[in-house]
Amino acid sequence: MEFIINLKANLKKTTNSMTGILSATRLPWYLVIIVLVGLVLLIPGKTSAVSGVQQELVEVVIIGNVLDTQGVPIGEAEVRASTTDHTEPLAEGLSQEDGSWVLEFPERPLNDLMIEVAHPHFDTQIIHLQYAEVSSLNQDNIYQLADVILERRLSAGFWVATFVFIGVLLLIAFELLHSTTAALAGVSIIFLTSYIGGAIHPDLFILSYERGLSYIDWEVVFLVMGMMIIIAVVEGTGIFQWLAFQAYRISRGRTWLLVLFLMLITAVASALLDNFTTMLLMTPISLQIGLALGINPLALIIPQVLASNVGGISTLVGTPTNILIGAYAGISFTDFLVNQTIGVVLALVVMAGFILLFYRKEYSQQSSGISPTLYQKLEENARIENPGDLWKAGLVFFLVLIGFVLGERIHLTLAVTAIAGATLLLIWLKPDVQHMIKAVDWTTLVFFMALFMIVGAIQEVGLISLAADGMSQLIGENLVLGIFVIVFGVGTLSTVIANIPLAAAMLPIIRFLTASIPGAQSMVLYYALSMGAAMGGNGTLIGGEANLVTAGITEQANSPISFKEFLKVGLPVTYLTLTIGFLWLVFHF
Repeated sequence: MEFIINLKANLKKTTNSMTGILSATRLPWYLVIIVLVGLVLLIPGKTSAVSGVQQELVEVVIIGNVLDTQGVPIGEAEVRASTTDHTEPLAEGLSQEDGSWVLEFPERPLNDLMIEVAHPHFDTQIIHLQYAEVSSLNQDNIYQLADVILERRLSAGFWVATFVFIGVLLLIAFELLHSTTAALAGVSIIFLTSYIGGAIHPDLFILSYERGLSYIDWEVVFLVMGMMIIIAVVEGTGIFQWLAFQAYRISRGRTWLLVLFLMLITAVASALLDNFTTMLLMTPISLQIGLALGINPLALIIPQVLASNVGGISTLVGTPTNILIGAYAGISFTDFLVNQTIGVVLALVVMAGFILLFYRKEYSQQSSGISPTLYQKLEENARIENPGDLWKAGLVFFLVLIGFVLGERIHLTLAVTAIAGATLLLIWLKPDVQHMIKAVDWTTLVFFMALFMIVGAIQEVGLISLAADGMSQLIGENLVLGIFVIVFGVGTLSTVIANIPLAAAMLPIIRFLTASIPGAQSMVLYYALSMGAAMGGNGTLIGGEANLVTAGITEQANSPISFKEFLKVGLPVTYLTLTIGFLWLVFHF
């Protein structure tokens, strides 16, 4: 009653005040109503009263975590609590991405409890809690349950997801379908099996649509999209034609020297930025140079892709897998630089020698010396029509690069920097927005998203975890064997499995091995994971994001990279560089 009297008094005072203001300023009546409603909602005591009611509804809280046998958190596990006579659940909930779960009881349980933890791809576990245990609560009425460890089980969904994954790889490898079409077909089969098959039999469930979306690395998608827009704007200034002319002028017709120069630039840029962004920048330049020299542009582009995947290993920001490893293990930018750089340089030297040998016929087609006719043609195409636009685009691009390097200090992601830079260019230069949007390779972006979900499906059913567990049993306590298995095992898997989810699945295994193998406390196994995941991405066209981005750009330029063509050079380079990386880690540590 007192609250209502005070409320009326406050409203009367407020109305009188607002009437005076309205008379003086002639504010619209609806603004006065909005202000009055806002004041009522802000009256002290209302929020605390509601909070008090909510707090009274929860008498007891039981919390815990769900992990698999490798210590990896399990998300979307169903947790139910009931009494031992199997009546309706007293409380239920889902585990979060970090494996944590919370059960809230409106009333204090008066009997023994049965906690049931279930997941489609794990054996269900039931924990019995005695009444005396539940009664021993802390002052906040919270009971902490010990970690629940679930055992994997190979359901029918496991085999469906596995065969779908292998089928998609075969369709892409033999070029029976476009890579994006194959990936979309795989995603469709997985979701249809989950929803239609899962309704018929629970063992056919693979993952939900919402869970599939959670496996998409949206930072990669938006980073690539932003950089594609930036490159489209910059390309319109004529800078790529100018660079093609300068490259031809400096190389003086010596193609072998030109390709070494481009590989060096790509490797350094990949270490400072990241490998797929670097290829977004370098691929258009190489296309211009290759066409200008009259050789197959892929003889320049494929070596750069291989160099980008290896060069990025030397720094924390060079590859997405390094970012994952650094954050998980607490390895700094300097640690990567000191412990990886020499091994990366040696691997690049061996790679360069193999590239010159592999493409020797292609590089020898062009005679030495500058062709006056070609030189004149390139010089004409290299004229900058609008220096002002080039200056503005160059400034924004430089700011984007600075953001990539320094942004992590303020937790500014690469995707945000790229999108902000693209937006600034669109506002400042005012190009044809529809043309810029069309310049984005949506086919590659859709393939990224579909591939992330397919890999998420095989990760969900336990295929990646099963492979990682086998490696753990093989290694034992032998450090050299551990380095060998991690480098070559992860490297081999990375040729066909996206290295980002593979590295994420391997991190708990590496943590366990680092603690159990004598001498592994130097973090050498984390560096082995870094080298294996990145170098293994050179094995096939679908092995790394940089490969796919490059393939998308070259396809738009009518110079597509086939799966077989990439495999011929990529697979030998993969095992050559893995060998150098392994020897370096054994020697250095």
